[in-house]
Amino acid sequence: MRYAISHVTSFDYDFPVRFARCNLRLRPIDFDGQHLESHELTIDPPAAATRDRPAGYPVTNTGITVARAASTLRIESRAQVVVERVAPQPAADDPTVAEAARGAREAADLSALAPANYLFPSPLIAAFPEIAAWCATELRPERGVIEAGLALACAIKAGFVYDGSATQLDTSPAEAFAKRHGVCQDFAQIMISGARSAGLAAAYVSGYIRTIPPPGKARLQGADATHAWVLIWCGPARGWIGFDPTNGITMGPDHIVTGIGRDYADVAPIDGIFLGRDGQRIDVAVDVEPLD
Repeated sequence: MRYAISHVTSFDYDFPVRFARCNLRLRPIDFDGQHLESHELTIDPPAAATRDRPAGYPVTNTGITVARAASTLRIESRAQVVVERVAPQPAADDPTVAEAARGAREAADLSALAPANYLFPSPLIAAFPEIAAWCATELRPERGVIEAGLALACAIKAGFVYDGSATQLDTSPAEAFAKRHGVCQDFAQIMISGARSAGLAAAYVSGYIRTIPPPGKARLQGADATHAWVLIWCGPARGWIGFDPTNGITMGPDHIVTGIGRDYADVAPIDGIFLGRDGQRIDVAVDVEPLD
């Protein structure tokens, strides 16, 4: 499937800002079953400087500087991506959770996707005993790792309520877990915390998912959204397998990967600073259009 992706972020400031510097992580990456054909950034007012910076993880970090007074800042990312991926399913010969955990610890890999990078707590995803105990029900050591990961994703979907008003960007996994309400970021971070507590290498994925309108309804422009899910290292034969706890599925042809990191902070679509008085409004519109 070939997709055209439009991601527009508009900042409206109550008072003109004198200077802004942002990190943009909007360029989809080449990844297993996914190839980036083209990408274009449009920034208004034009950025005085734009350059890619090393990120340390599989994500493109583009730094921009706007050095003129502005009341609005509009960042538009347009990409064309080909996804040729079949959603993976558990197999009889999959390694167990215990075997995948041991393999991650012993892997002699120094790349950006080395399992060792994703084994331990990270700045936004700590180890929480209550999450570890709840996830351990599905992540039993003797269970096949893909079967266990999919079961945990389904358990989160069944046991939590999607609620955009329940949490904020800085809500901890423990707080979202206690509320049993949250959004895709919360569900991904809860799953990662539990997986790491079980000894598994688990990474945070930022990207997009195509939404399909109900039968008989027109597809709405700008109705899609950024999405977050989880990668778990499932041994050298299966490698990194994606699990989407918001939808209770494995990563398939409707998932488009933008970046992979330890947690949200490594792959946040946009962050940065501006100089000026307080007060801003942010509007985001995402469109994932299948072209085939």
